[in-house]
Amino acid sequence: MPESRQGDDLGAFLRARRAQVTPDDVGLGPHSRRRRRVPGLRREEVALLAGVSPDYYGRLEQGRERHPSAEVLASLATALQLTDDARGHLFRLAGAALAVVTPSSSVVDPALVTLMAAWPNSPALIYDLAYDVLATNEMADALFGGWPHSHNLLEVVFCDPLARSFYVDWAEVAADAVAGFRFNHGRQPTDPRVRAVLSQMLADSAEFAALWHGHDVRGKSLQQKRFQHADVGRITLTMQAFDVRSNPGQELVVYHAEPGSPSFDALRLLGSLTASIGE
Repeated sequence: MPESRQGDDLGAFLRARRAQVTPDDVGLGPHSRRRRRVPGLRREEVALLAGVSPDYYGRLEQGRERHPSAEVLASLATALQLTDDARGHLFRLAGAALAVVTPSSSVVDPALVTLMAAWPNSPALIYDLAYDVLATNEMADALFGGWPHSHNLLEVVFCDPLARSFYVDWAEVAADAVAGFRFNHGRQPTDPRVRAVLSQMLADSAEFAALWHGHDVRGKSLQQKRFQHADVGRITLTMQAFDVRSNPGQELVVYHAEPGSPSFDALRLLGSLTASIGE
């Protein structure tokens, strides 16, 4: 990443995260809430909490200081109450941690595809750093409708007209998708496909752009998602994500329903409907 761009990105991230932390969050007391002109902490408050001078912190936000030490970055991460994912992103923006230097492969391990096919009741898919879906099993195709709009998850969430009814909690899904994509972008900011997807989404979706400029960053974790499927109705699934070690940058996502639950029955019905169509 060019040094000037590195400083700009670091400053933008610090400004965005500072705006999300309130004086109450860090125990600064009621007097600090008076006559505030900023939505979150002031620059001098972050500097105080991080143990650096206000002038130095100001240079960081302005992009005039681009090489903070690891100790300063750790203090800033604590002051801004960053999650582990956001902390790693901060270090990468400052050049204090190595980003992935090998472009991620679009080739999927055949053994992994075979394993996914052995899960008849669990939708599973593999995508890369750019959120391009590289492989799916039959149940994932049945759940997501055969991906009629796009094989890029960001395009599906923000540009497919059916997404807002399909994802019951669309706003939450959208925010998680952008935060995860920013996490990936931080790992490989020079990847041509990652950059192309980012450019396209910023141009095509004002909602994506607004979330992107919020600078939230986090990897995927165990969570529940609710879908409204046209054929079988409401489905609530637990999602788990796993890094694909044989191809760094790829991620395997598996959905499953609690056995005996209405969602489990809905998945089985969806599978049988898909099988009957294929006969």
